[in-house]
Amino acid sequence: MRKEISTRKGAPPQAIYSQAIVADGPQVYVSGQVSVDPVTEEARIGSFREQTELALKNISVLLEAAGTSWAHVVKVHAYLADFDNFPEFNEIYQQFVSRPYPARSTVQVGLFGEFAIEIDCIAVIPAPD
Repeated sequence: MRKEISTRKGAPPQAIYSQAIVADGPQVYVSGQVSVDPVTEEARIGSFREQTELALKNISVLLEAAGTSWAHVVKVHAYLADFDNFPEFNEIYQQFVSRPYPARSTVQVGLFGEFAIEIDCIAVIPAPD
């Protein structure tokens, strides 16, 4: 269960996220994912778009392995090496998430090597049908 919390008393979202999310049930905590190819186990350093798409796909596989999906993600942390990539991140990110959007924090940080982005998340695992 995911329920969006929204109030006019709080600052409105400035991107693709909810002010807050209430979640119920077992959860999975996905560690930070970067653009490492799961087949070759090597970093795939390409454009910001390529790195972001691969990191998000790596998360998708882990969510599926845990019995959940992006539809049940309640919190996302995105770490950008260059905050100038924020608009492009939002464009790519919205292809993976849907309303109610997960709560999200996005910050600029120094990342290992040539990685441009790292993403982690928390998701609820839905009860079996």
